[in-house]
Amino acid sequence: MLNKIIKRGHKKVPKSEVSDFGHAPPSAAAPGGRNSGNVSTSDVVVVNHASRVTNSIQSQQVTSSSLTMTSASASGNMENLPLFRDVPVSERQVLFLRKLQICCYQFDFNDTMKMVREKEIKRQTLVELVDFVQSGAGKISESNQEEMIRMISGNIMRCLPPSSHENTGSENMEHEEDEPCLEPAWPHLQLVYELLLRYVVSSDTDTKVAKRFIDHSFVLKLLDLFDSEDPREREYLKTILHRVYGKFMVHRPFIRKGINNIFYRFIYETERHSGIGELLEILGSIINGFALPMKEEHKLFLVRALIPLHKPKTVAMYHQQLSYCIVQFVEKDYKLADTVIRGLLKYWPVTNCQKEVLFLQELEEVLETTQAAEFQRCMVPLFRQIARCLNSPHFQVAERALFLWNNEHIVGLIAQNRNVIIPIIFDSLQKNIDNHWNQAIHGLTVNVRKMFMEMDADLFDECQRQYSVKAARATELEEQRELRWRRLADAAAQGC
Repeated sequence: MLNKIIKRGHKKVPKSEVSDFGHAPPSAAAPGGRNSGNVSTSDVVVVNHASRVTNSIQSQQVTSSSLTMTSASASGNMENLPLFRDVPVSERQVLFLRKLQICCYQFDFNDTMKMVREKEIKRQTLVELVDFVQSGAGKISESNQEEMIRMISGNIMRCLPPSSHENTGSENMEHEEDEPCLEPAWPHLQLVYELLLRYVVSSDTDTKVAKRFIDHSFVLKLLDLFDSEDPREREYLKTILHRVYGKFMVHRPFIRKGINNIFYRFIYETERHSGIGELLEILGSIINGFALPMKEEHKLFLVRALIPLHKPKTVAMYHQQLSYCIVQFVEKDYKLADTVIRGLLKYWPVTNCQKEVLFLQELEEVLETTQAAEFQRCMVPLFRQIARCLNSPHFQVAERALFLWNNEHIVGLIAQNRNVIIPIIFDSLQKNIDNHWNQAIHGLTVNVRKMFMEMDADLFDECQRQYSVKAARATELEEQRELRWRRLADAAAQGC
């Protein structure tokens, strides 16, 4: 049975029993047996911050006879509080506080048949609170703002359930194939998140006041919730954290540092986190707003966090957002192109072909914003890697590498440095024409080879001549090798 909360018109409450909400504290709940229909003490959240409540609020609560507090009858039923529009404006702050108390109750959502009516009352109360904050019908008092954040924290700040991959022995399972674990309490959690979002974005919210409640501890707990497997929750968290970053300038360095720490733990310890993509989406907007010249702190973040995010096996889960952040850095400061390209080469996959395709896609986006001076610094190691990709037996890798020549900007950079680049990749092109199993790769290679021929016929002829010499030399070495093996075989046969 829900704890009885005394109605205003029913009985006078002694001062010694008046709680922060202006009514008697809940009475001791009866033991919640399986068949008792009662609420155990674990179902009740008691918030006791009497020092935060002003005398005026207390007196207002004691004299407000027109407001009916939710009460628990003998059968465990609850009565709804009146709507905001049904009470005088002077009493809405008291009503707001009482509705917050209802929303502090926690329910077991794993059992859908348990306390259905009480759950619906809480849901309706949350809807009313969201509408009240969104409508701007009245400015919320400071004490009510604090209690609202406490109620929100009590609902959303929780220990997340173990991830679906934990304790299953499925270390080699592809993370993207895991089914997300949806939060059973989402009908209530969604409204709590919506309330927080409306509070943060409201023009009536004074940041000087709100930052006392939405402090570093609150932000850190929000960041911890990004590991939730429920994509709906992560989407709300992304929107709310982005709004907090925009409105509370004092929290910006702390938020960036907190995201950094999540990335470090993910890269170097766990390689498991559900919210990396959402955090990168927030960072994409943040990076877009960086002022120039870029601070050294932001460049270090690129080198120490963003580029190493290419290392984990699950990079495909968040690669689109990561690539956007990387390209934003290069667009902001073109001198970072060499750093980014060398970083990609450092973490270039060796055996994961699907990951290699993603790297080639990102490389094209980076090269599209790269200027000639930065391109020249890294072109030799870059095109050595591209040459290896051209000869990949995986046709998607080879195809994606050949698609680089469809980009006019990249072709222009190659043409300016053709004396260095063509000799590096000529042999790979010729090997594709001679030996590659895929006809589509064969056709694309012929087109690129023709492009080089038209770009510089003399250089092309020289590369062709050197390739013929190396091919003849390789044939000669192979014949000598075969001859030595035959001699060894003959000697072994005679010895027997």
